[in-house]
Amino acid sequence: MLSGFLTRALGALLGKEGRSLHLKAAGAATLVLLVVMLTGSWGVVVAEHGAPRANLTSYPKGLWWAIETATTVGYGDFYPVTWWGRAVGSVVMVVGITTYGMVTAALATWFVGKEQHRKHRLARDAQEARVWGEETAHALHERFDRLEEVLAAGGGSGNGSERG
Repeated sequence: MLSGFLTRALGALLGKEGRSLHLKAAGAATLVLLVVMLTGSWGVVVAEHGAPRANLTSYPKGLWWAIETATTVGYGDFYPVTWWGRAVGSVVMVVGITTYGMVTAALATWFVGKEQHRKHRLARDAQEARVWGEETAHALHERFDRLEEVLAAGGGSGNGSERG
């Protein structure tokens, strides 16, 4: 059941065509972090089982420890005392630090992309306004030239027959 959920979650994260690569990577890293925290909390309890001075003796304690370790909070209320428990802790730390770094980078890239899009849109709008202004000015010049020609030819009798 859990593997089916993970397969669907991974498909949802990576399957969207419109998503950018950095968002896909951050989503996949978060999924990996979740799996590492769940398996790490189980692994540290197994590694610490029966060790003297062990305080990670149940899965809930191990899960809380994994969350503290992955987020680098490290309250110090739970900690591994065996070599294998510390090895599991090292993996949880590295994956946690990497994941949060990737998520932060993805957010920063998203914000920068939004700002670049806004600047590009403003530049495009300014260019369109310049083009529209130039076209309008050109049309007005042509119209004034025609009016001057009509007036110079003596056709400005004021009867309204000339329309331009």
